[in-house]
Amino acid sequence: MSSQSANEPYDPLRLCVYATVAVLAWQLGAWAVVAFAVLGLVGYVRARRAGLLQSKCVLRDTRLVIGYLGIIAVIATASIVYGFWPAQTGG
Repeated sequence: MSSQSANEPYDPLRLCVYATVAVLAWQLGAWAVVAFAVLGLVGYVRARRAGLLQSKCVLRDTRLVIGYLGIIAVIATASIVYGFWPAQTGG
């Protein structure tokens, strides 16, 4: 059952949200990716502890979603750390 009325046109709000997140990630780079991944990770861990086992996310199982977000956070963090370390050259 949809919460949308038959006479009401479809509002693609999610697409606007996705575009906004993409712009933030583009502008802030890996910092935005880490922030969104950690935010999602914390939210899903809390939801799982409260009893949510299935998500509306494509991955469905909240354990998979938590793992996915954790991997994204680790990779983005490694990207930030690697970006700050100067390349070591043999001398």
